[in-house]
Formats: sequence, C-alpha cells, structure tokens
Amino acid sequence: MPILRNTFDRIWAAYIFFTRLPFWRIHQPPRECYQSVVEWWPLTGWLTASVMAAVFYFGSYVLPYPVAVMLAIASRMMLTGALHEDGLADFFDGFGGGGSDRERILRIMKDSHIGTYGVLSLIVYVGILFFTLYSMGPLYGALTILAVDPYAKMLSGQIIMMMPYARTEDTSKAHNVYRRMSTRAGILLGIQGLLPIGLYCYYMRAVVDWQLLIFIPCLTMYFLYRLIWSRLRGYTGDCCGALFLLVELSAYLAVTFSLHASIE
Repeated sequence: MPILRNTFDRIWAAYIFFTRLPFWRIHQPPRECYQSVVEWWPLTGWLTASVMAAVFYFGSYVLPYPVAVMLAIASRMMLTGALHEDGLADFFDGFGGGGSDRERILRIMKDSHIGTYGVLSLIVYVGILFFTLYSMGPLYGALTILAVDPYAKMLSGQIIMMMPYARTEDTSKAHNVYRRMSTRAGILLGIQGLLPIGLYCYYMRAVVDWQLLIFIPCLTMYFLYRLIWSRLRGYTGDCCGALFLLVELSAYLAVTFSLHASIE
C-alpha cells in the first residue's frame, strides 16, 4: 500500500518536526517528507493540545489554579521545544528592528540572539495567554485549548499557499522548504483544523459566540499576511510560528470576550 505508507511517513515527519518527542527513534521518514509537514500541522496540534489541556484541567485539582495554568503553558513549550515561541521572538525582532529593509529583516530573524523586541513579545504573549486561560476556568479552558490549537495551525498553514518562501532551502534555518499543498492536502488540512473547532462551537454554543471565534482569528491571519507580504514578499519558518501563536491568541481573546459577555 504505497499511498498509505507515504501518508504515514508524512504524518510521522510532522510529529518529528513539530515536537521534541523521540518519534525519530522509532522511524525516520525520507527527507522529502519534511517538505509537507505543514499539511499535517493541525494534526500535531491534536497531540500538543491534548497534553496542554490535560495538564490544565487535571492540574487544577491538585495544584493552585494559577500554577496549573502556568504549567499547562510550559508543557506545550517543552513538548514543542519552544519552536513557535522562538519564531515569535525572531519575528518581532526582525519586523521591529529591521524597518522596511527586507534583507535586514531576514538577517535579524536568522540571528540566534534575541533582542529587545523579541523579549518583550514573549513577555506580553505569555502574559495575555495566561490571563485569558485563567479567566476561562479549568473545563472551558481545557475545551478551548483542544479546539483552538488545531484551528490556529490550520489557518496559519495557509501562508505557504499565499506567498513564496522568502529564502532558499540552503539559507533557511531548518534547510527545508515547505511544498505547496495539493487540493487533497488542503482538504485534509481543513478537516484537521475544522473538526475540533466545529465540535467546540456546537458544545459551547450557549456561552461562546462562534461567529466571533471563527472571524477574529481569520481577521488576525489576514492582517499578519498583509504585514509579512508588504515587508518580505514571502514567508519564513519564523513567520509560520509567529502566525500560529498570534492567531491562536486572538481566538483565546474572542472566547474570553464571549464568556465575559455571557456572564454579564
């Protein structure tokens, strides 16, 4: 079954690429499979979201609630090796310190050192993430994590179809350029991201404005796309990581607003 084998290899490559779990010890897919990892990015979110949600929900029963929230955030960072947070810091360093000079932005983003913009972006990001999750409570917070993580990755993954890669494979950090998705891959990407958010919207329809939850992340994605296109005329891996975290954060803010409005 060559098709099933190929699909398995590509999914396995996505889990190796987007997490720090030792999947590579069990099986190492062919190198070309790493060019399609974005196609299965939301599926890796099913794992990272499950771990984060479980730590959040069950941790709140045995630990002080703020500690459980912080441990939930830390658990995903450890699971992914802070891959997306690294992208967020580099994104803000590049766009904050590079001005409108494309080559300078790319050079700053590739630098392994973190700057002022990067530090501040992580502090603000973690702060907002903490307080939005804290305000939801253990049950709603855990359910929201399970739905929003894959949905945000699905939206962010569209960037590889909207613009070319800004560097070459040799000059990229991971020495890997994502391939453009086929129609089949796009449909599968949509299923991975829309299934969890669809179930969530149905279950939470009494307390969460599903239209706001769907619209705000899409709007955030659009404005970030316009910013990246205007400065770089292409995306990088750091852009993908930053897109995911910011789109996800906008969804948490939308849920927080809905819950607050329903209580009032």
